[in-house]
Amino acid sequence: MGGLGPGIGGLEILVIGLVALLVVGPKDLPLLMRKVGKAMGKARAMANEFRSSFDEMARQSELDELRKEVEALRTGQGMVPLGAEADAAFRDIRNDLNKPLYEAEKPALTGPDEWPDSAPVMEPLEPLAEPKPKAKAKPRARSTAAAKTAAAKTASVKTAGGKSRAIRARKVDL
Repeated sequence: MGGLGPGIGGLEILVIGLVALLVVGPKDLPLLMRKVGKAMGKARAMANEFRSSFDEMARQSELDELRKEVEALRTGQGMVPLGAEADAAFRDIRNDLNKPLYEAEKPALTGPDEWPDSAPVMEPLEPLAEPKPKAKAKPRARSTAAAKTAAAKTASVKTAGGKSRAIRARKVDL
């Protein structure tokens, strides 16, 4: 859709412009075009306002219909009974939902090959044994090599008062 609307193309607009130039004249043509533009703007604004008010009325009527339907559902009007078949189906579903998940099944004796005690029997677990207290370890005697390394790790340091003190070196992990 080109131009001003359906049926008006570029050639028709050119013809209308030439006729307006001849009738009005070149001096008053810009003033006339400005007035025509303002009139077109007002007409479009009025059309948009009409369209929006019409859309609002349509939305309002739809909302009114929905409110009536909700109110009818709340009060139970317009409800049609489903029938005995639907009631039976809903009853079966309710019974299935309320049934326990696991039922204790009794073994049925159907033939000579089946024994009533063939089901696995679970025996109770044995109680856990209490842990035994650990025996205290006896201190080991140091060997002479261990004593030498321990002595090597200690050093004497003189303090500010002139007294010497033994300091043990420690291994520090970073």
